Amino acid sequence: MSPNLDELLSAAQADIAAAADARALDALRVDLLGKKGRVTEMLKSLGGMVPDERKVFGEQVNRVRDALNAALDARGNTLAGVALQARLASETIDVTLPGRGIGVGGLHPITRTIQRISGLFNELGFETVEGPEIEDDFHNFQALNIPESHPARAMQDTFYLKDGARLLRTHTSPVQIRTMLARKAPIRIICPGRVYRVDYDRTHSPMFHQIEGLYIAEKVSLADLKYDITTFLSRFFERDVEALFRPSYFPFVEPGADVHIKWEDPEKGTRWLEVMGCGMVHPNVLKAVGIDPEQFSGYAFGMGVERMAMLRYGVSDLRDFFTNDLRFLAQFQ
Repeated sequence: MSPNLDELLSAAQADIAAAADARALDALRVDLLGKKGRVTEMLKSLGGMVPDERKVFGEQVNRVRDALNAALDARGNTLAGVALQARLASETIDVTLPGRGIGVGGLHPITRTIQRISGLFNELGFETVEGPEIEDDFHNFQALNIPESHPARAMQDTFYLKDGARLLRTHTSPVQIRTMLARKAPIRIICPGRVYRVDYDRTHSPMFHQIEGLYIAEKVSLADLKYDITTFLSRFFERDVEALFRPSYFPFVEPGADVHIKWEDPEKGTRWLEVMGCGMVHPNVLKAVGIDPEQFSGYAFGMGVERMAMLRYGVSDLRDFFTNDLRFLAQFQ
């Protein structure tokens, strides 16, 4: 073999063996065997030789080329094996360690409160009934003794759909109307669900939850209302609650009352705190659903779920329930 070819092969093999990574090895391949590589240029020179020289020199160059290809492939396999071992070492998983697992979720505090309130009223004989959140004017206002231009509508400003005829309900009272239209007395139900009003501050939200109750039968009185409400409040707060029923106006009840409970406030001391509204169902409401007010009477009540949850859990800002901060929500699990 030509001395020049021997030197080229020896030097190239040494460089290939010393290549530290795939990039360096590829650079050597291009330098030696690329389109303008040193071995390739030797092959191009065969055209200027006489036939006998061309045959001998061509065979020698081809042997060098084959030897270099073999050396490049061998070093490439070695480098690939080294890279694989390094990757396996860096990505090793110790299967003897216990699995991290997936955190167990829990109920939202508002859901917990709804379930607690519903369960307590179920024990008092109330059935849980739900209804649509998109309502019409009749079920949300007119059947509840709130005609057009009534001042109470301003207190329950809500969100209307584009057709103007439908709206997001402002209370769960429409469920009571639908139930009274579909059933005959006696009726004893509670109606939990989401409601909507145009309010937003630390004690109000555009969307909140409400639970209303209705009891229609013969000879239902204020005494029945007071007993059921006081019993519920004592069980909900797990203590003997002192409740005060103060006269108040609601279009759908007559007489109506706000329910206040005696509350020990760490900052303000003992005070009376409003927790819900109630009253005897207005005769106009009974007439609107086809129930004879001369034969049947009833009471109704309603409370904000967030309000009850804030009191039970000591939360000062209603909006905290809806910011989805897991640090806050985890306290209730």
